[in-house]
Amino acid sequence: MTRPLLVACIASVFLSFAASAQSKHTLSGYIKDAKDGEVLIGATVLIKELNAGATANVYGFYSITIPSGSYTILYSFIGYEKIERTVSLAGDQRIDIELKESTRELKEVIVSSEKDPLTKVQNTEMSVAELDIKTIKKIPAFLGEVDIIRAIQSLPGISTVGEGASGYNSRGGNVGQNLILLDEAPVYNSSHMLGFFSVFNPDAVLDVKLHKGAIPAQYGGRLSSILDVRMKEGNNKKFETTGGIGTIFSRLAFEGPILKNKGSFIVAARRSYIDILARPFVKALKDGGALNFYDLTAKANYNFSTRDRIYLSGYFGRDNFLFSKDQGFSWGNQTATMRWNHLFNQKLFSNITGVYSEYSYKLEFGNDDANKFKWNSAIHNYILKPNLTYFINSNNELSFGGEGIYYYFIPANTIGTTNGIQRDVSLAKKYNLETSLYVNNIQRLSSVVSLDYGIRFSQFRSFGPDTVYHYNDTVPGIRRTVKSFTAHKSGQASTPFGSWQPRFSAKVQLSEVSSIKASYNRMVQYLHLISNTTASNPLDIWTPTSQNILPEIGDQYTLGYFRTLGKEHEWEASVESYWRATQNQIDYINGADLLVNKFLEGDLLSGKGRAYGLEFYLHKKTGRLNGWISYTLAKTELQVNGINNNNWYPTRYDQRHNLKVAAFYEINKRWSCSANFVFMSGTPATFPTSRYTDGGYVVPYNANDSRGNVRLPSYHRLDISVRLEGKPSTSKIVRKNHDYWIFSIYNVYARQNPFSIYFSQGDQRVPPGQQAQTQAKQVSIIGSLVPSVSYNFNF
Repeated sequence: MTRPLLVACIASVFLSFAASAQSKHTLSGYIKDAKDGEVLIGATVLIKELNAGATANVYGFYSITIPSGSYTILYSFIGYEKIERTVSLAGDQRIDIELKESTRELKEVIVSSEKDPLTKVQNTEMSVAELDIKTIKKIPAFLGEVDIIRAIQSLPGISTVGEGASGYNSRGGNVGQNLILLDEAPVYNSSHMLGFFSVFNPDAVLDVKLHKGAIPAQYGGRLSSILDVRMKEGNNKKFETTGGIGTIFSRLAFEGPILKNKGSFIVAARRSYIDILARPFVKALKDGGALNFYDLTAKANYNFSTRDRIYLSGYFGRDNFLFSKDQGFSWGNQTATMRWNHLFNQKLFSNITGVYSEYSYKLEFGNDDANKFKWNSAIHNYILKPNLTYFINSNNELSFGGEGIYYYFIPANTIGTTNGIQRDVSLAKKYNLETSLYVNNIQRLSSVVSLDYGIRFSQFRSFGPDTVYHYNDTVPGIRRTVKSFTAHKSGQASTPFGSWQPRFSAKVQLSEVSSIKASYNRMVQYLHLISNTTASNPLDIWTPTSQNILPEIGDQYTLGYFRTLGKEHEWEASVESYWRATQNQIDYINGADLLVNKFLEGDLLSGKGRAYGLEFYLHKKTGRLNGWISYTLAKTELQVNGINNNNWYPTRYDQRHNLKVAAFYEINKRWSCSANFVFMSGTPATFPTSRYTDGGYVVPYNANDSRGNVRLPSYHRLDISVRLEGKPSTSKIVRKNHDYWIFSIYNVYARQNPFSIYFSQGDQRVPPGQQAQTQAKQVSIIGSLVPSVSYNFNF
């Protein structure tokens, strides 16, 4: 943003403050679901006479300041019946609204919780997708289980390297460059069972919002994307039980009022049972082994007054892969969130959040007590976030606040035992503090031009006790050696890293149904995921910024065209282009040692990256047949001195073409079906370019230091599912409201998609004088069709 434009925007905000005080009044309140009291995030309030409106925030609160007078107010949310009110505004008024679900026979499939079909065209947001949990539940899923992470992978710009890969990749970024939030608590590993399921229980999720670009100033800490998952608050009108019995796990949720219309709670649990079913037949499971995951999600809220509301929420989950009672590995997340909403007046809304988040993992193996290896690691976060929103008038919404995050790293508590002799090779703990302040304004300059601009400043520092190693300068690509070190005492602070991060987006309305949008944002990341595998795994290492590992910096530019089609705007279309340039991207020397390495920083290299692409999206929202098509054309590269002869090379998750098709068809009131097709270009792989024979065995190696010199075959897959709604219950004993069956097939035509390819000579040695024969072998995680059935209920 140029300096004159910044000055003009600031001046405009102050003029808006002055104008809003001239005989104007504020209409505000909360918009909720009439059935269960859940807030309707993104519901709209339209003042018909002024053609102006407001949108409910993540807590369902809206506020709009308009001149005195008599107005017709329209409250709406897609999938719900509209409410129209006539209001005579002679002073500030609060109107809370409850909307009823639409009773139309043909259900609407929603890919966003957008309230008005024109919202995506007319607001300033771009590179954003909101997934309604009802839509997520319709997408065919692996083993019939609803999965949020797999659902967002059907959207443009989002990809994965294949089955068994944790998390997702956004616009060419790696998995560690996505900030995943569950009720504002960071989740460091979002997957169960090595990526086949996500940690989010669909019975406890209310709203999912993904930011791929044009990221508001309130968010920071990651380069690629923000996935903001909001939990349900619980039914505040009546008690309700929801659950499901599936092929691999079952789930159960219970919710209800603490005090009707004042407070509510929800508790949801899941547990897999493969190990229980297989225990009689598998000796390792009989001897103490385990193969399971479980999680517990809970939330409660209470209105202490019309101005104050408290929320408490938490998550606890873990995966166990134990080959015996003493061997295997496990990992898990724990989060706790406390929030206080306070309404100072009709215009000023505040939320103060305190968060605890922990991610831990451990590895243990050895046949007896005399020969064992134990390793555990963890990241602890303590977070405080005050956020305030000031609704200046119908043309300006000002947000400001801050964030403080204290990090406590346990890189490795490691003890190795050989022949009964123990050796402690644990790594030193790390202590860091990240602080930030931000301000952001959404401004409507006219009926044609709207802006969303802000700035964030963040600072990151380390505290002792700590040892900073200084490395010798060597030929790039060769392991660096330590030349000296500096020891910091307990509590001693290092020199901080600071960064200004401007955010700006603009919308030009071409017509009622079309617009052009553009944005720029700078993101800075102080935590780094250290992984040299094709897919992220639970034992990958998180490490903080230091004097040897600089903060990652990303500058993203986006330009897009948005339009609705059809008489009732039932079609939504968009084309977005993006360019992201990154600095201080981490890669590794050949033969890098990432596990329990005291001098890990000596094996790391840094360079620059670039990612660019085009995203096409066409979505039909209503009718018996609906769904969407998304296509992404993209390229992602790195340039790091010491790798690939210092030339640009593709990242491990670079995919040129990415096509997704999701379709839903309502056959009648009881039967519906859906299908999901995926096509992705193969990811890059590094194959050996030469070989030699040693002791009769072939040793392949890369003679020219090339990276990503081969691409794996393309990935494609078709999934289908059929849903059968249950008949209404006539039982007077069981108060059953709703149940349904889901029959699904994952990977219908049994495609053996490649996860990796390796070279094998077999077990035979090569006699002297003979040419060795090696063979390329493909690894496929899932190579057959996977049928499943699940039963789901609500009463």
